[in-house]
Amino acid sequence: MIQEIMWIPLACLLLLSATVFSQDASVSLRYEKFRNQHVNGQMSVTRCDHEIRTRRITKTNSNECKETNTFIRATAGTIRSICQRAGEPYGEMTKSLQPFDIVVCTLRNQQARQPHCQYRGQARTRRIAIKCEQGFPVHFDGDIVHFEN
Repeated sequence: MIQEIMWIPLACLLLLSATVFSQDASVSLRYEKFRNQHVNGQMSVTRCDHEIRTRRITKTNSNECKETNTFIRATAGTIRSICQRAGEPYGEMTKSLQPFDIVVCTLRNQQARQPHCQYRGQARTRRIAIKCEQGFPVHFDGDIVHFEN
């Protein structure tokens, strides 16, 4: 009977550990996807087609061309700092305190499918809004034209 009682806390601890591990793994996967889709310190307006094709960026769960994709011209560490000390609340998102150089790639041939997507790139300097989880960026929400301060 005592042995059975001892198993209950151990089973609860194992279940809690597995839940925390799976949450951490989920954030890690989402962060890697964010990095693949949005981080490129050397991005130029002429490389949209190449980068989107090479990185296999499409609409979620399909081979349809993504209508717009934004690349942030910075290191992953610099972008991650928005989730820690270089950002401020912005609804459910976090916005950068400083502007970033970005390249916005917009689909030119609507209804196209991979690998035939063709994009037009445009360089901008904007503050950015991202979703953070456990200190990591996991979703690019958009760029902010109007600076409130």
